[in-house]
Amino acid sequence: MNDFEQRLTQYYDELKWLYYELYGGDKKAFDYFCSMLRKCWDERDETLKELDQAREKVPDWYAGNDILGMMMYTECFAKNLQGVKNNLDYIQECGVSYLHLMPLLDTPKGRSDGGYAVSDFRKVRPDLGTVEDLAELSAKCHSLGISLCLDFVMNHTSEEHEWARRAKSGEKEFQDRYFFFDNWEIPKQFEKNLPEVFPTTAPGNFTFNKESGKVVMTTFYPYQWDLNYRNPVVFNDMTENMLFLCNLGIDIIRLDAVPYIWKTLGTNCRNLPQVHTLVRIMRMAAEIVCPGTLLLGEVVMEPSKVVPYFGTVEKPECNMLYNVTTMASTWHTVATQDTRLMKHQLESVFSLPKEYVFLNYLRCHDDIGWGLDYDFLKNFGIDEVAHKKFLNDYFKGDFRNSPSRGETYNDAPELGDARMCGTTASLCGLESSDKNKAVKLDIMLHAFLFTQSGIPVLYSGDEIGQLNDYSYHDDPEKSEDSRYIHRGSFNWENAAGREDMTTPEGKIFNAVHKMITLRDIQSVFSNSADTWLIETNNNHVLGIGRYYGEKTQKEKMLAFFNFSNEAQTFTVNEQLDGIFNYHDMMTGEKFDSNQIKLEGYGFKWLLAKL
Repeated sequence: MNDFEQRLTQYYDELKWLYYELYGGDKKAFDYFCSMLRKCWDERDETLKELDQAREKVPDWYAGNDILGMMMYTECFAKNLQGVKNNLDYIQECGVSYLHLMPLLDTPKGRSDGGYAVSDFRKVRPDLGTVEDLAELSAKCHSLGISLCLDFVMNHTSEEHEWARRAKSGEKEFQDRYFFFDNWEIPKQFEKNLPEVFPTTAPGNFTFNKESGKVVMTTFYPYQWDLNYRNPVVFNDMTENMLFLCNLGIDIIRLDAVPYIWKTLGTNCRNLPQVHTLVRIMRMAAEIVCPGTLLLGEVVMEPSKVVPYFGTVEKPECNMLYNVTTMASTWHTVATQDTRLMKHQLESVFSLPKEYVFLNYLRCHDDIGWGLDYDFLKNFGIDEVAHKKFLNDYFKGDFRNSPSRGETYNDAPELGDARMCGTTASLCGLESSDKNKAVKLDIMLHAFLFTQSGIPVLYSGDEIGQLNDYSYHDDPEKSEDSRYIHRGSFNWENAAGREDMTTPEGKIFNAVHKMITLRDIQSVFSNSADTWLIETNNNHVLGIGRYYGEKTQKEKMLAFFNFSNEAQTFTVNEQLDGIFNYHDMMTGEKFDSNQIKLEGYGFKWLLAKL
């Protein structure tokens, strides 16, 4: 019995039970699904199979404190896949071991939503390269110990995808792969419960298609047609498309917009139970065909909606999820200089099982949505609509003395809502006159990022303090989407001067690089470490404790972050006397006082060997 047969046997009963439950006992579809899995395994390169076997022996290979992620648009970083390959030395210098290339599969020019309207799941955008180039890049990354992540846009296809073109021409088989309606009657019933994803730029969830004379579901944009996962053919073929990417050497599959993939009339069509069944089956498919591959769920919602996508210990779903709430709470804390919401948020995170692996980040390719815990904020007299306006005004630089420079996205005045865009450095104020404070805030936020358990992910350019790119305003294909303000081309000229400590980019790069190195070598940053909040009795200062005590190695870390732009003095109820020999990891200075002073936007990483 080979590896495939052993794995299929291990999962077969659960796989069949779930598949039959979802698709009404469709034996023909299930048998095809199993044969498709075998075909994909047969096509998998022997080198990748060897990597699978090695990773099976260390199931948590991706959860170490030596893992650092970076996300980038291929064309922004180095024009094409060959350019990325040629610049892997820079990525290595940054300490990156997890490289997320933003969507690069074929999309129609001008109607791509940043690459999320895929017209061919087995073809790379011609201007970026070929699937062969992608496979070669993956192989090179593997030789350097770098894992490659790619988006799998599973909720929808482009209206130019072959399935959509054939649906437009009237082929019922392909119309059944989407949600087609003869008139607006049923769509209007759906709309009663469906929120709008982009109420300003793409209102509504349905679009009339002239070619077919029918209405089609389009949750995101009119040119992105929602797939009908109630049809087993869709699920079978999309799973095969995912495994095709795995067989190119992609190590992490980012399941884009996964909460939306199952639609039921009378619901909001998000996070339905069937979604978890589909993800569980996809997890088993990956475990059977390519167990060295991980699933990353894009679930940009509050923690109560996010955590279930981990599944259970016995029946796991996603290997990793985004810690989106902490990201949004971080920027709230920057604007308010008040850490109480952050403490409340981290209490929830710290109480979760250590086996849960989150991706932590300050910025990503998308906007910052203000999905905060407003029930908690009400305790301090904070109104949701008014607070969102304050946050957006602050980060636009419209609030008094705000140094931030960002732009809103999908502003909906009638809802009192908008989202925020901008690079980390620009939101920290590096475009303002007081660059020193902006650099301190930028570095402190990265220190906070690296202190959290999970995998920290940098957005390409943040390591050198890259600023907003306003040139998108002059590009007709981008000018309506303010997210392009932080998707500018990588500034190689600034990167070349990263060793110059008199420049903002030099200060940020070297501080971030030092923190990455410390995180890599100190066991206290391990995901298995205990974490807790330290009471500072100062709402401007956040305190986090970490303790690692396996075998003979015991380390304790006390980390403090001043979110105020003014110096803060505070006292902590921790044993900081000479017995524990604490030292500041960044400066080497010994520390033995319970009275701590932090400069504006300052931080301390205190470590003791026990």
